[in-house]
Amino acid sequence: MSEPHQNSLQGMAIMSGAMLILPTMDAIAKYMATFEAMSPGQVTFYRFFFQIACTLPILFALFGLKALSARRPWMNLLRGALHGGASLLFFVAVKYMPLADVFAIYFVEPFMLAALSALFLGEKVGWRRWIAIVVGFGGAMIVIQPSYEIFGLKALLPVACAFLFSLYLFLNRAIGEADSPLTMQTMAGIGGTVFMAAALLVGNSSGNADFAVSLPSSGLGLVLLLALGTISGDAHMLVVRAFRLAPLSLLAPFQYFEIISATVLGYALFNDFPSFSKWIGIFIIVASGLFIIWRERLQAQSLKSS
Repeated sequence: MSEPHQNSLQGMAIMSGAMLILPTMDAIAKYMATFEAMSPGQVTFYRFFFQIACTLPILFALFGLKALSARRPWMNLLRGALHGGASLLFFVAVKYMPLADVFAIYFVEPFMLAALSALFLGEKVGWRRWIAIVVGFGGAMIVIQPSYEIFGLKALLPVACAFLFSLYLFLNRAIGEADSPLTMQTMAGIGGTVFMAAALLVGNSSGNADFAVSLPSSGLGLVLLLALGTISGDAHMLVVRAFRLAPLSLLAPFQYFEIISATVLGYALFNDFPSFSKWIGIFIIVASGLFIIWRERLQAQSLKSS
């Protein structure tokens, strides 16, 4: 078996595992808001704080004080701030909405990324992909519409989250392999923690309940927050590692694995399960996203052969 093929298989396996694990974070965030009465803003802060606490000792043990000498520190810190904002919006959304619904709406992110690439990077997006983008947003509206009737503007939070995460992915592409995955995650954790500390200060001072400051009220809550930081740091390092082993076009479809574990966790822990109409919307979103990925892969192959 050739090394590139072997690397691609490893990348796909790592990406699959990371995507199945990541919704556990969101289930913990929903549990903390539902059963531990902790605000989404506070949970998001702990998510990044404990990510640093988990990765810094490993980083210093491996690289010493040079561990934080990133080649592009400000871009990594900005990555963390964008990731912090996206995580905050997502955690607020899962406090009020079913996990699977939030994930389904959030998956307009590939459409946003394709559109942003065309508008700002000059990447060629043909008419077929533009149609798929429009159809995908239509699928998102099928999921959003009943949620909007129940939750109001909060049903649009996953869309805003997807936009911020699209910008985060742009920076990932810009940084490339300038820094190690561990350094990138640690610097992003610092950026996310600083951003969330400021957001908590502003939100709490304004009296917004979703930014209330608190400590864990139980031993289980503390354990879950530690697990949240650990899962966050490790799973995102796996994603960075996967993208270094296999091309984006090959790994992108595995993002949809998150819907599987989100649905299972939502039903098992919170008795939430998407309605038939929402499943139709989810199917349209996934099908449109896979079509865009397929077309991007065809274009990449044609550019290589030309």
